[in-house]
Amino acid sequence: MKNILSLIVLVCIFPLSALANEVDDYVKSLIPEIKTWLSHDLVVSGIKSQNEKHASLTQTDIDKLDKQWRAEVSGAAKPLVDEVMSKDVSGFLKEKKAQSEGKYTEIFLMDNRGLNVGQSDITSDYWQGDEAKWKSTFLKGADAIHVSEVEFDESTQTYQAQLSLPVVDSTGQVIGAVTVGISIEEL
Repeated sequence: MKNILSLIVLVCIFPLSALANEVDDYVKSLIPEIKTWLSHDLVVSGIKSQNEKHASLTQTDIDKLDKQWRAEVSGAAKPLVDEVMSKDVSGFLKEKKAQSEGKYTEIFLMDNRGLNVGQSDITSDYWQGDEAKWKSTFLKGADAIHVSEVEFDESTQTYQAQLSLPVVDSTGQVIGAVTVGISIEEL
């Protein structure tokens, strides 16, 4: 309830366009910080390894994996979810989220097919390749930026915007993408 009241107060005080600009500026101000850890070897090698592993997947294979993930999220057995959550790169992302002291609500990496590579928290689906967070970054090149609208995230119980960026290797080649949920309650 406190979160809803905070948003109502913000909307009443600031015109919506001013609030949107402030959110956009705040989210984009975090890009340099995020890019520093996107070049970490765990991130780059984790994505490259999965790109190789998934090189021969068909869309039918991807759909099957996504369906499996969705079932596991609410199920007892979670082999695919556990595989991703136990990766070293997921541990790295959990640390980055914890170090942000509430600024980051979630962080997840995607490969060159839009499939989850590592994450700080369990996502509702495994395949992000059909969503703007992947299409507007991975497919658009090394300098692409995608900032979502502010939404209430049920899993984190916060109002957040999602910042998505391409992940590049040391040669400048786009190898994957990242999405970082950013709490706007810090504003």
